[in-house]
Amino acid sequence: MDITLVFDYDGTLHNTLRIYERAFRQCYQWLVSEGHVAEQSVSTERISGWLGMNSKEMWNSFQPGLPADIKEKAENIIGASMVEQIINNKASWYKGTDFVLDELKKMGYNMVVLSNCKTAYKEVNWKQFSMAQWFSKFNDCETFDFAPKTEIIKTVRKENPGEFIVIGDRDSDFDCARACGAKFIGCLYGFGEDGELQGADEVIHSINDLPDKIKMLREYMCETKENK
Repeated sequence: MDITLVFDYDGTLHNTLRIYERAFRQCYQWLVSEGHVAEQSVSTERISGWLGMNSKEMWNSFQPGLPADIKEKAENIIGASMVEQIINNKASWYKGTDFVLDELKKMGYNMVVLSNCKTAYKEVNWKQFSMAQWFSKFNDCETFDFAPKTEIIKTVRKENPGEFIVIGDRDSDFDCARACGAKFIGCLYGFGEDGELQGADEVIHSINDLPDKIKMLREYMCETKENK
């Protein structure tokens, strides 16, 4: 059975809060100093809740009344800061991720990434973490005009025949799996809120648990197909 593994990126492979919180706070100080927003306390928990959203969704959640040009400048500040931090080796994947990907590659799975991120962010991560050794493609939402993952997955499906397993930490990833009739593995170590991944086919508490869960799902999918 041909199976493509569709990975979310932030909160699934990449422990993004380490660089995102710093980038956001830099941007927020700029917004305050320019008089675009009133100063307020923004918790780490609130910031982590935006991870997994695309930039439009994030700003609509945080400051929906900001003019479009100010949102664009703010997005660029955050994006530039994150890219700089990645280039300066401040970013990190969850411990054991590269070993897990090695194992899955040896098992013969096709692997792709589908992320609510911008193109520049995708490109710097692709290069910095040498992702081509594991993944056939990294799909970013900017390329698709910030469409939701439930729409982008249709293109991913056309490019990759066979069955799908989606792996991610947010309900947008779960919705993506439902939209294409795929199995879903929820990553409870990521940035999702309590109960957000309820109903997932499998859940993991560490990236290191992933190969065993995929093996279980593969066996179930093969049995189901044989019994049809």
